[in-house]
Amino acid sequence: MAKGYWIARVDVHDADIYADYVKANADPFSRYGAKFVVRAGEYQAVEGEARSRNVVIEFPSYDAALACYNDPAYQKAKAIREQASDSDLIIIEGYDGPQPAA
Repeated sequence: MAKGYWIARVDVHDADIYADYVKANADPFSRYGAKFVVRAGEYQAVEGEARSRNVVIEFPSYDAALACYNDPAYQKAKAIREQASDSDLIIIEGYDGPQPAA
């Protein structure tokens, strides 16, 4: 079964409120098996436009990724995030197929 991912690009304009979002999302992320793969590391925008913060969160499945987003506890956290930032978020199914030959 393919994993699920949240891919987010975020511009935080109130770090104190955003810290409240981070606290509020901890419970739903834990319950749905979220794992941060990328969390605001160094980056270069080599094509297109970028935001100041990039995040990739891995879930055990696409269904778990969707369920986490739709969970009432995450929706409460999301309301906090929306006060503190502008963001783009997609939820996408991972790929388990063949890879390019080495």
